[in-house]
Amino acid sequence: MTPELVEPIVDIRYRERSEMRMPEAKISPKYQVVIPKAIREQLELKPGQMVQVIAHGDRIEMVPVRSLSEMRGFLAGIDTTVERESDRE
Repeated sequence: MTPELVEPIVDIRYRERSEMRMPEAKISPKYQVVIPKAIREQLELKPGQMVQVIAHGDRIEMVPVRSLSEMRGFLAGIDTTVERESDRE
């Protein structure tokens, strides 16, 4: 594609952009991070709960560690009709 054929990006007004911002957290001098309240509530995180911390390139992921009893039924309704490879049947 030539640059002339590319449509210009439409700028979103500041108000709308600020409403769409992702929650941010600051790293303290002791390298501590407070998880924003909206995220804690959404994921039902509790004080003292363990999380796995994973580095993916230039980003950090924190995955809540769940007990087996909490995981029970989380795959309910999953589609199991996936075609299998011929050597797996």
